[in-house]
Amino acid sequence: MDIYDVMRTTFAARDFTGDAVSDETLFKLLDNARFAPSGGNRQGWKVLVIKDKDIRRQLKELVAPTIKQYKAQAAAGETPFNTINASAVAQETIDATPANFPLVDMLEDVPVLLVVCVDLSVVSSMDKDLSRIGVISGASIYPFVWNILLAARNEGLGGVLTTFIANQEIAARKILGIPNEFAIASLVGIGKPVKQLTKLRRKPVSDFTRVDGWHGEVFSEELPVSDAP
Repeated sequence: MDIYDVMRTTFAARDFTGDAVSDETLFKLLDNARFAPSGGNRQGWKVLVIKDKDIRRQLKELVAPTIKQYKAQAAAGETPFNTINASAVAQETIDATPANFPLVDMLEDVPVLLVVCVDLSVVSSMDKDLSRIGVISGASIYPFVWNILLAARNEGLGGVLTTFIANQEIAARKILGIPNEFAIASLVGIGKPVKQLTKLRRKPVSDFTRVDGWHGEVFSEELPVSDAP
């Protein structure tokens, strides 16, 4: 596929057919995804291919409380697990919320299930001393995860990057034997989508791009060429 077509049609696929994805195809996805950039080209990713259904079931049970909280906060109009605005949702409401969720409901049977981790001992976290939540470390792992999804789309497959498992990282470490210096970045499901979307809704460039500063002119293709050096 044309790279722009892949970028414009790679959606969050959470519902898959029963078609299997061969190890050969999965290897091909990972073999191409590994060319993603990372800080210092240190490539600190580690991928766990979860095939055992009992382990999948344990992970499904593990993320249930996180899903309940996510759904309860979203239903209240909040951005779940937000670090800026405190939640007003009561624990009783969270406890009463069902734990069902797309993809997670079929975690035992999704054709491919990956747990993607990043070695924090090789990541340069430039924002580690700021008072806000850290985000810079993600630059060394999420391009790799996104490459997996782009590669899947190119092969006629689909997938989704989920982060529910990170909320239960300590317990997940014990289940999967993950060393302490690694962080769990994503739980990725891959398969043949029940429906392949080709038209995605996204905000236009003019909605999120400004020139020379936060309050600068809206950037668009009609802007005059600057004479500045």
